[in-house]
Amino acid sequence: MPASRRRHRNIALAAAAGALAVGAAAIVVPSAFAGDDLLGLGGTVEHLPVDEAALGLITVGDVVEAATSLTYADDTDVIEFSRPDASYVKLHFERLLLTGDDYVTVSSPDGAESYRYDDAAVGEWATSISGDTAIVELHKSAEDVASSALGAVFDKVAYGFPQDVVADLVDEKNERARPEESLCSADDKKPSVCYESSYPEIVDHADPVARLLIDGTILCTAFRVGEDNRMLTNHHCFSETWEARRTEVWFGYECTTCEGGEETNPIKVDGRRVLATSEDLDYTLFSVEDFDAIEQFGYLTLSTDEIRRGEAIYIPQHPAGRATEIAIESTVDGGNCVVNRPVYDGYIANSDVAYYCDTEFGSSGSPVLSRDTHEVIALHHFGGCPNSGVNASLIKREIGDLI
Repeated sequence: MPASRRRHRNIALAAAAGALAVGAAAIVVPSAFAGDDLLGLGGTVEHLPVDEAALGLITVGDVVEAATSLTYADDTDVIEFSRPDASYVKLHFERLLLTGDDYVTVSSPDGAESYRYDDAAVGEWATSISGDTAIVELHKSAEDVASSALGAVFDKVAYGFPQDVVADLVDEKNERARPEESLCSADDKKPSVCYESSYPEIVDHADPVARLLIDGTILCTAFRVGEDNRMLTNHHCFSETWEARRTEVWFGYECTTCEGGEETNPIKVDGRRVLATSEDLDYTLFSVEDFDAIEQFGYLTLSTDEIRRGEAIYIPQHPAGRATEIAIESTVDGGNCVVNRPVYDGYIANSDVAYYCDTEFGSSGSPVLSRDTHEVIALHHFGGCPNSGVNASLIKREIGDLI
């Protein structure tokens, strides 16, 4: 390709003075209903008041209008989108019209991340690029086509807030909700790499846990459940197939040292289809695109065992969207994460398991695992100290035939 055709156009977004705008996440509160006795304790299902701040959703980026194109008539085939200190850049295709086998790539400056798109991506979000710059290149097979109607048009871009801004937002939201809303006393979580020598089996069972980036700006956690193409997260994270298709699922996102700082490059796949969901038990079961790319990370299983008070547990998670951290220790419960109450109220009466393991906004959808069996005993979804998750046996009763 001639050098003159590879000149970059740089679409830079200067950091605005003052505070960054934060959008509000939609939260679904379940409607009242009369149901069955869930745990054999007698009585009917009772819906309880829901503290929206405890649901664990937080907006970690903002979406700006782009109105930017890269067409066959332009004098360049490469443009850049950047914002100083952005944690990621995610582009939305308003139009994508190409000829023959032509395609567009969205890449990081060093090429470590690169994703290829054809006409089928029109109206979709591209996979995010980690860092503050995304490079878009139009790959054309014919040099003599000069139509301004052909090419890519981007109508919006999501820029991730820097990690220190996200941390401030988490602190502010915790204080606005109530003190120690999810971090119970000291924060005892540690990056998963810290436990590679002391608890290698626990670290192995953190591999199926993934970071979710929903609609470009919302964080949650999810995990592979069963050996097929199945993922589990919370209903309050998303509940519809169109939302799944706007969700990135990050596997292998880890700190390289116990001190934190540098992270590994994750494998990113898109959500595909919602297979089952429940407001009352706050779960969503969904599948992903390109399952072969993430099958290597293994899977977890839902337990049907009776849950005991004092049972040792751990929670692998992506708090505030950070690389995998594991809650194993708890200064509240005698040094270890344990089941504090085997039966606790969630969205509905008696649906949850309670504990003082530390979690944060973004940890919603994390698995709570038994240290004895390494099976999932609960699906984390509430803060409040005690924090709580939906009893896994209740979820398995509803979706066991799908996993």
